[in-house]
Amino acid sequence: MNLYSTRFHKLSIIAAAVVTLSLATGCHKKQGPDPNSMGPATAPSSNSVAPTATLTADPVAIDLGSSVVLNWRTQNANVVTIDGIGQVNANGTQTVSPANSTNFHLIAKGDGGTVEANVRVTVNVPVAPTPPVADASASGDMGSDAAFHQYVPDVYFDYDSYELRPDATAGVSNAATYLTSHPAIKVVIGGYCDDRGSAEYNVALGENRANSAKSALVSAGIPASRIRVVSYGKEKQFCTEESESCWQENRRAQFSIDR
Repeated sequence: MNLYSTRFHKLSIIAAAVVTLSLATGCHKKQGPDPNSMGPATAPSSNSVAPTATLTADPVAIDLGSSVVLNWRTQNANVVTIDGIGQVNANGTQTVSPANSTNFHLIAKGDGGTVEANVRVTVNVPVAPTPPVADASASGDMGSDAAFHQYVPDVYFDYDSYELRPDATAGVSNAATYLTSHPAIKVVIGGYCDDRGSAEYNVALGENRANSAKSALVSAGIPASRIRVVSYGKEKQFCTEESESCWQENRRAQFSIDR
């Protein structure tokens, strides 16, 4: 092989190597930017809106046995509750008859937090008049029916309950004072119910209400032998309207002279 052929052969080998290297380099995929070089991702902003709530009562002051209408309005709330009532709709009204002055408390919970609302209802409990003290010469006096009902008033109960309320306890205390000063009087206590529920259930409930009043009189010093109880259940209604104020009139223990 001559000198020219030898140089041509070497140049061919070098050219082939360059082409092979270029092809090898071109086969690699282009690398994208390093995610770490792009900085931290921006956290998504919250679109949750804080809930709002209002709670009102109409009227805000009532006499014992009357009713009041609660009215509430909320926004952006998922769960709404009122103490003593339970979970309620986001907006609504409800008629209640509290036995004592009550602070109604509403809690509204939503994705944006929790908010509360309050309204106070004042209940005016009448004070029974103090009965006159009889002298010794009047120990056998039966007194008049009008005086008896003035100083021995009927007592009222909450729905489906025979537990004496605070106003009933005060009434029984005054009744015991009057009966103590008139030892000749014997008493019959009638238990009454509103018209909801079965007749059999209300007969038992009426008897329990009459016995609760009797037990209170006995605890106040009146002999049990002077007291008789009877249950009328829902058979004798004092009021026949289908309303809370009417039902309240029928939930009572009534005192009468047992002649």
